[in-house]
Amino acid sequence: MRITRLLPALAAAALSLLSLAPNASAAPAAADTEVSPYIIGGGYASNAPWAARLFSNGRQTCSATIIAPTWILTAKHCVSGGGLSFRIGSLNQSSGGTLANGVQTHTHSSDLALVRLDKSVSGTYATLASSSPGAGTSVQVYGWGATSRCGSEINCQSERLKVANVTVSGSCTDAYGGTAICARRGNGITAGGDSGGPMMSGGQQIGVASTSDRQTTTAYTNVTRYRSWIQSIAGV
Repeated sequence: MRITRLLPALAAAALSLLSLAPNASAAPAAADTEVSPYIIGGGYASNAPWAARLFSNGRQTCSATIIAPTWILTAKHCVSGGGLSFRIGSLNQSSGGTLANGVQTHTHSSDLALVRLDKSVSGTYATLASSSPGAGTSVQVYGWGATSRCGSEINCQSERLKVANVTVSGSCTDAYGGTAICARRGNGITAGGDSGGPMMSGGQQIGVASTSDRQTTTAYTNVTRYRSWIQSIAGV
């Protein structure tokens, strides 16, 4: 199954991808002029020490995770704008946690990107899973994305990290044709601004938010499929 709407990041114009933008059929879950997807529904997260809010040139755009002291994992469509910085380890995008800048970016042919930080950040890092769950499994998705299908999703992104339960429906492709995990709406669904955020199963990260129709279905690039690439760069 291919979702046609990307969770938009910053450079929607530079990408002929339908991000998780508000009025596309299946857009990237990032944020751009329309802002990427936010979790619509769900609730506020109470514990996510590995969460990272991504800013591009000071503007809130995507979600991400810290997977090692100097490495951030996010979506490729989130990093094209440059000037990357992160607030790490806080549930609030405007306060707390640790601030760090991105100094080097590695992208994959799928919708994955690794960003090296300008300093080592101590804390709890997301553990990457070695296998993905089967269809019918309930998993959790996290992000600061839009909380409703508003006209300009940047104006309705959440100040606090949100979480929702979704149900794995099977394998599909991400915004760039990479292997992804498709899931259907549970008590919420991803939207603009959620791009790059994690899908978690049993406390381990299995996916990175790529696309969503912001109503019923979302696709997360399958982290377990690309573990060797991540390890070759970040060592985890």
